[in-house]
Amino acid sequence: MPSTAKSTIVITAEENVQQAPQELKRDLKSRHLTMIALGGTIGTGLFLASGTAIHTAGPAGALTAYAAIGLMVYFVMVSLAEMSAYLPVAGSFSTYATRFVDPALGFALGWNYWYNWAITIASELAAVTLIMKFWFPESPSIVWSALFLGIIFLLNYLSVKGFGESEYWFSMIKVVTVIVFLVIGVLMIFGIIGGEYVGFKNFSVGEGPFNGGFMTILGIFMAAGYSFQGTELFGVAAGETKDPGKSIPKAVRSVFWRILLFYIFAILVISLLIPYTTESLASEDVTVSPFTLVFDQAGVAFAASVMNAIILTAVMSAGSSGLYASTRMLWDLAKEGKAPKFLGKLDHRGVPVRALIATSLVGTLAFLASFFGDGAVYIWLLNASGMSGFIAWVGIAISHYRFRKAFIAQGRNLAELPYRAKWFPFGPIFAFVLCIIVILGQNYSAFTQGQIDWNGAIISYIGLPLFIAVWLGYKFVKKTQVVPLKQCDFSTEKK
Repeated sequence: MPSTAKSTIVITAEENVQQAPQELKRDLKSRHLTMIALGGTIGTGLFLASGTAIHTAGPAGALTAYAAIGLMVYFVMVSLAEMSAYLPVAGSFSTYATRFVDPALGFALGWNYWYNWAITIASELAAVTLIMKFWFPESPSIVWSALFLGIIFLLNYLSVKGFGESEYWFSMIKVVTVIVFLVIGVLMIFGIIGGEYVGFKNFSVGEGPFNGGFMTILGIFMAAGYSFQGTELFGVAAGETKDPGKSIPKAVRSVFWRILLFYIFAILVISLLIPYTTESLASEDVTVSPFTLVFDQAGVAFAASVMNAIILTAVMSAGSSGLYASTRMLWDLAKEGKAPKFLGKLDHRGVPVRALIATSLVGTLAFLASFFGDGAVYIWLLNASGMSGFIAWVGIAISHYRFRKAFIAQGRNLAELPYRAKWFPFGPIFAFVLCIIVILGQNYSAFTQGQIDWNGAIISYIGLPLFIAVWLGYKFVKKTQVVPLKQCDFSTEKK
């Protein structure tokens, strides 16, 4: 009898292994995809960093920087949407670069993106401890970081649908907050709340709407770019989306304009209500964030606590999205033989649990590094990931340019594309050029002071040589070549 029971267990285990899916489950709906892209962008970049941008470059300078970066992000989004709608894979631009440019570039982009989000998880673990200490100043940091990690791990572990639902509601909270902020702000500008017509008087304080000229605006480009990072998440989620040919174009059409309008209108409202010379705009303290200051002026009770709670949901959303994106990228790298093979396994629910655990461990180790050596190790890890998002966007622009060229070279009809990016080839070329300008110019001041500030330069640019080293290292070892246009792979995994 015992032996029979034992054999039954073995057979059941073998059947479970055989039944384990080989592909991710397509359980994300169009509304999930929309909110994943929207929620990945609306966060601390808008709630906190927008104030620094206004204080540094003036109201018009900040608006100019965010509008220019927003236009660039639009072209990046439509480029990614064209490829994702036709070839929806979890590897996203890493896979596209492998197929349409060079396997070495795909390898470097995949690991660059995984590393970026894995380190982002660590930074969110650090951020959540600061947020919780607003209410519980004497509490130990490790308790909140462990609780936060446990929550986002479970949201990703349960199922992709569970992640999609949680991200939908996290994002909804942020969207409602921005809408309420805009409505209250407009009412204050016209004197309906507060009793005084504000108009454009704050645009004339100090040096006027532009503070510091073009070079200051250039300095804001990087901050604006960080704020918009996360829009490319829909490309990673495409591999688990129902009917991606319809869902992706719908998400892109609605998301971009909402993001741009939210950012532009929010910055305009802040600029009209708060003089850009106000020192507290440059603070990262939630109690004096621009949203908190405006809500305070409107007489909203407990404005700081309300915004702190909302920023907590933003951090939760960013952490959950980061864990999702990095897990899927690592799983796809393993599936393509560019990461350890055991990480490419799925459980019976179609969740890449091994890649999920590995990514969570890396994020945790990076966070723990912040407690040693005055956080020097952690700071270097963060600096190394600083421009990863821009590098990913450069990769998307290059991949799309080659994708479309290869599509035509192989005699395919553009009518086959479920979604066609407008303004080709201007769009990807514009995005490529502006991304390169921002990457190279993010710390131009390190080279303009008579002598080179080597410490500042290394801190700012360390991510670029690391990426190039990974790219060229793989190319040298594997002897990869640029894929000829007529040999680009459009058929594998095409359904």
